[in-house]
Amino acid sequence: MDTFIFTITAIIQLVVFLVFGYFFIVSIFGLYKKKDDGARSCVPEKKFAMLVAAHNEEVVIANIIESLNRLDYPRDLYDIMVIADNCTDSTAEIARGYEGAMVFERCISDKKGKGYALEWMFEKIFNMETKYDAVCIFDADNLIDKNFLKEVNYKLKCGYKVVQGYLDSKNPHDSWITECYAISYWSTNRLFQLGRNNLGFSNQIGGTGFCMDTEVLKELGWGATCLTEDLEFTCKLVMNGEKVGWAHNAIVYDEKPLTLKQSWHQRKRWMQGFSDVSSRFFIKLMKKAINDRDIVAFDCAMYTTQPFLFVALGITGLLTLVQMNTEQGLSIFLISTLFAPWVWKVISIFQFLFTPFVVALEGRISKKMLAVFALFSLNVVFFPLVFGENAEILPVVTANILYFLAFVAILFVVDRKHSLKMFIRFLLFGVYTLTWIPISIQGIIDRNKKEWSHTQHTRQISINEMD
Repeated sequence: MDTFIFTITAIIQLVVFLVFGYFFIVSIFGLYKKKDDGARSCVPEKKFAMLVAAHNEEVVIANIIESLNRLDYPRDLYDIMVIADNCTDSTAEIARGYEGAMVFERCISDKKGKGYALEWMFEKIFNMETKYDAVCIFDADNLIDKNFLKEVNYKLKCGYKVVQGYLDSKNPHDSWITECYAISYWSTNRLFQLGRNNLGFSNQIGGTGFCMDTEVLKELGWGATCLTEDLEFTCKLVMNGEKVGWAHNAIVYDEKPLTLKQSWHQRKRWMQGFSDVSSRFFIKLMKKAINDRDIVAFDCAMYTTQPFLFVALGITGLLTLVQMNTEQGLSIFLISTLFAPWVWKVISIFQFLFTPFVVALEGRISKKMLAVFALFSLNVVFFPLVFGENAEILPVVTANILYFLAFVAILFVVDRKHSLKMFIRFLLFGVYTLTWIPISIQGIIDRNKKEWSHTQHTRQISINEMD
């Protein structure tokens, strides 16, 4: 039985290691960011329909309209359209109070959700007398950087039919959850979106802050029945030989949930959608990848497997714990089996510092803060020297706690308002990451449920506060 557990654990762990290794290789290409000033000299040409999907968003609707009205782009080349979807508050009334905003009220109670609202609005746009080159999609809680349209206009003129903008957080410091969201988005934008762009792969639509060529939208159809219709549309594009472009300087600020409960519901919906799309597109994409030798299709197929990867990671951890009671002990860990102990220490430090390093590259934390994380990570070197490689667990745990408290005390004295808070929340980012495992399990189980979970937005932040 012990041999069977060891073998199963080794197989699953090897698969997880290879898949995450692939994603790591992709992320390495995101570390390089070339200077691209093409948008500055690119003549504004494309005409845009700026769609804002809103359901009972009276608290935040004014701010996004104000940010759209101040875009650095010819005003006759874009129109603002607010979809007041099944609203029971004053969203539509507030939106009408702003010059240049067109409001379209939709009251179809049996088809609720952003996907249905967008599909309803697309049909109206297709039949309008005014013709638009592209449609941009935003959520009501977003704030849009003034250069957004300049950047996506440039990318469209480069040949892309769909362009995703840089998704940032407008409330990163409100709670530990919003900070973890922000860290996740900053890292993903740099490592995976920019990395894919540098490799010539298709980027991924992120649900908001993206634009689509009108003719491609007509041809492929949006599809409103999926909880992550943006991912489904990305798969359709790749299946049809198109790529999603990436505009790193087209920034959209998005409001993140304040609590773990709100975050859990939102991320569960994402994993439901991912599971649904993966079950329908993974095999198709892999067939295209093999038949056409298409690495773009392969990468897109791999991207859809996220909920299953998180579950596999959880199973690996569980089996490894079971393995502790067998003769092989913890030797099941591939890294500790393949490499010398000092290599394992170097990899541990690298793994811990990688996310802070990327966030520092994005200018979100200072070099001094990165140095603090670097010093903290050296505990994997210090403690084996002090206690020996085979020390008892109690003194090692006690030493680690005291080591952590020492850093907390120093940061409390030096800069408790920002540095201490950031230090603790970066450590909590590991907890946030682990919650993806049970969330993914729920998402896979409920992948056929199409209920829409609306996130309540409460933060009145203007675009001026983002400058």
